[in-house]
Amino acid sequence: MDENLLEAARDRSASVIDLAQHLVRLPSRGGLDPYEPVLSVLEEWLTDKALPHRRLTSPSGDLVGLVVEVAGGTPGRWWTLDACLDTAPFGDENAWSFSPTSGDVQDGWLLGRGSADSKLAAAAFCHIAVDVRERSADLAGGLAVLLDVDEHTGGFGGARAYLANPGIPVPAGVMIGYPGMDEIVVGGRGLWRTRVQVHGASGHSGSSRSTVGAISRAAHLVQHLDAAALPQPGPGEMFPLPPKVSVTACHGGEGFSVVPDLCVLNVDIRLTPAFDAEAAEAMLSAAVADLDERLPRPRRTTFEVVASWPPFQLQGAQEPAAALFRAAKELSLQPRAKVAGPSNIGNMLAGHAIAATAGFGVPYEGLHGVDERAHLSELPLVYAVYQQAVLDLLCTR
Repeated sequence: MDENLLEAARDRSASVIDLAQHLVRLPSRGGLDPYEPVLSVLEEWLTDKALPHRRLTSPSGDLVGLVVEVAGGTPGRWWTLDACLDTAPFGDENAWSFSPTSGDVQDGWLLGRGSADSKLAAAAFCHIAVDVRERSADLAGGLAVLLDVDEHTGGFGGARAYLANPGIPVPAGVMIGYPGMDEIVVGGRGLWRTRVQVHGASGHSGSSRSTVGAISRAAHLVQHLDAAALPQPGPGEMFPLPPKVSVTACHGGEGFSVVPDLCVLNVDIRLTPAFDAEAAEAMLSAAVADLDERLPRPRRTTFEVVASWPPFQLQGAQEPAAALFRAAKELSLQPRAKVAGPSNIGNMLAGHAIAATAGFGVPYEGLHGVDERAHLSELPLVYAVYQQAVLDLLCTR
């Protein structure tokens, strides 16, 4: 690693923290707050630094992010740093020991919702774009910084608008600035989500006639899914996690005197290479067919798929993961490669054949919970690792 990078990162830290504080003090909860204020702060900062950037809008015209573009001096592949600017909800604000929009620095911690996920990363990535621009003439390809919102809703509107924009180069890979220094996420289980409509015989709960209502039938289906036999990873398999089936919502009935004729289940199935979307659909179809054969029903049980992402896993030498690990090693850091159980934006990118990493950043506490905070003393190390990785990827080859 260039010995000046770490020293420069230390010099940058105060400015990064100052920008992150401004961002944390503006509430931007996914699906709850307007995104214009937090994006406008960054637009003003980017304009002041003369960094080329553009707004990203959804098909309906909603503002869903910003993208910064720094082109190298010669053609080549583009790479992207991504950090979300929307956040999780605050939850019970009375349980917090400081304001969720504090933005203060206390005992070496940046306090407030979004400090860890991922406004500090957004501020750092914008500064890295400034640094890369200063030597862009000697680089090949280009660096984009994606500052997306609509991430915590699961809609990923910013990322979708970025990939759909014909004027923006499609990246060869994306590095997502989630927090945590111990691991770099190089893969994740996919997901297959569906709503199942279970029908039953309606009637009065006090009737002398025997009826099998929709909730009772749905309960049998839930038990069937809970007991489903799923493939487990074998000793020689690279993907370390098994698939998983969860019933996450159940809606049906009202009051006490009516047996309902409809119950809707939300079924979330986590996918692996050995158990893909086709296998998930086949399993649910078999479970539904078994239910309809065993229990009387006025109408057959149906389901609709509402989301599907593939699992993904980068290999050890695959970029941009390899560049991150190389840069970390040069600073005597030894993050572990991790395949995550939950899905993330990397799954969506995998569906576009774009390699992605996630989960390398500063230490944190309270992510999505009470008293979210990000530890700042490690910021120069994280900054230097990402900058070195970007420079490595953009070197003329």
